This record gives sequence, structure tokens and C-alpha cells, in this order.
Amino acid sequence: MHGSSPASWTAVLLALLGTTVGGIGLVPEPNWVIFTIGCVLAVIAGPVGLVMSKAGYGVKSH
Repeated sequence: MHGSSPASWTAVLLALLGTTVGGIGLVPEPNWVIFTIGCVLAVIAGPVGLVMSKAGYGVKSH
């Protein structure tokens, strides 16, 4: 199946966690440290998924 791998699930969950933490950091009053942590989590989701895919946890191509 396309995209159904541990690498893709990890990347998606990290991106969702990052956006959730970043959103929580902005409510009710901006807390820039928590917002920045959320942004960093969301940004590293892509490279983490790529590294995991290259390490053999991605979808096997034919």
C-alpha cells in the first residue's frame, strides 16, 4: 500500500504533534517557547520520515 509504513506514520504523527503543540502555545496568550517547540517538531517530521524510509522502514518499491 502506498504510504502505509512506519516511516510515513511517524512523519505524520510528528507533524500533527508539532501543530498541536504549536497551537496550544498560542492559546490563550502566546507562549513563544512552546510555539517554537511545536514548529521544530513539525519541521523535523519530513527529514525523520525520509531517514526512516532510507533505513528500511518505508514502503518497498518494485
